Amino acid sequence: MPVSEHRYRRRVQFADTDSAGVVHFSWIVKYMEEAEHALWREAGLTISPADGVVGYPRVALSVDFSAPLHFEDEFEVHVRVEAISRRTIRYAHTIRRGDTVIATGTMTAACVRKTPAPMRAIEIPAEVLRNLSPHIDA
Repeated sequence: MPVSEHRYRRRVQFADTDSAGVVHFSWIVKYMEEAEHALWREAGLTISPADGVVGYPRVALSVDFSAPLHFEDEFEVHVRVEAISRRTIRYAHTIRRGDTVIATGTMTAACVRKTPAPMRAIEIPAEVLRNLSPHIDA
């Protein structure tokens, strides 16, 4: 099923917070990645195929923080495919608690063949392009 954006809802767990009671910055990136995986599932895909030959390591990441999240806060991660090249996918993320923007960011993943070693960049499979390409911004 073609899709290029997804809204992922979540609640902050206690383990996500630091000693100040605020979500640790590293969890924001995990939330972004969880939303990406949900987008792939909605598109009828998996980012980690059972054969384990193709992978999508992150090659670039940027996050701007605007407000904190705390234990039990409910929030939403909006993820969209911002651009696809022959070998990379760039996502744009916005994390919100209601009307409050918590963070915005981008993440780029490269398509690689993991085996045989060494890992090498390859073209994104046709099925992935077909299912993630509609309505791409760039």
